[in-house]
Amino acid sequence: MELDERLHGIRERISAACELAGRDPAEVMLLPVSKNHSANAVRELTHHGCRVFGESKIQEAKLKISACPGNLEWHLIGHLQSNKCRDAVRFFSMIQSVDRMSIAEEINKHAHNAAKDMPVLLEVNVAGEGSKYGFNPAELLDILEPINDLPRLEIHGLMTLAPWVTEPEKVRPIFQRLRELKEACEQKLGAPLQHLSMGMSGDFEVAIEEGATLVRIGTALFGPRPRPAKTK
Repeated sequence: MELDERLHGIRERISAACELAGRDPAEVMLLPVSKNHSANAVRELTHHGCRVFGESKIQEAKLKISACPGNLEWHLIGHLQSNKCRDAVRFFSMIQSVDRMSIAEEINKHAHNAAKDMPVLLEVNVAGEGSKYGFNPAELLDILEPINDLPRLEIHGLMTLAPWVTEPEKVRPIFQRLRELKEACEQKLGAPLQHLSMGMSGDFEVAIEEGATLVRIGTALFGPRPRPAKTK
């Protein structure tokens, strides 16, 4: 199946999930995740209306962004190390993976130096998996105000990575919990948060039913992820 056909199919599935949930499809942004895929594939998607893309690794993203049209926006969705924060602030329009206070402070520092306000999502490890990053749900409300006080950071919502399962229904409670946490954060801040970034290729329809506003789609859109070339 060609890339444009897969894109059409995913958009139809998003619309169907929204209809089932009584939601407007305009509320849900498809974020193509182009990790390990070429700049040519990104450029092809731009001809079909895609303008915002997700990347996991800074080094790969820097090369790809420079090879793509300059009017695109890029979201960092992968784990961020402190020594990469300057580049993250420079190259990305949103950082979805703020998973600890120290990284929030580092992003704020580099955003201040760049005279840039940085939209971020707070990553929450809802399932408590040891292999995943993110705030513990129990500490999220305590850390919320200190992060919100950082002058160059704008908290736009929450993000989570659900466990991989063969039956999407099994992770519905994860998405429900993130939505509840978002509502608790809104109550504490006294302001709405725009985004719930949850749901990927195997479970995005369930995520949409539970309130996702950003769905991160890689394999279902681009096809199997090629192995990165080994560097000498």
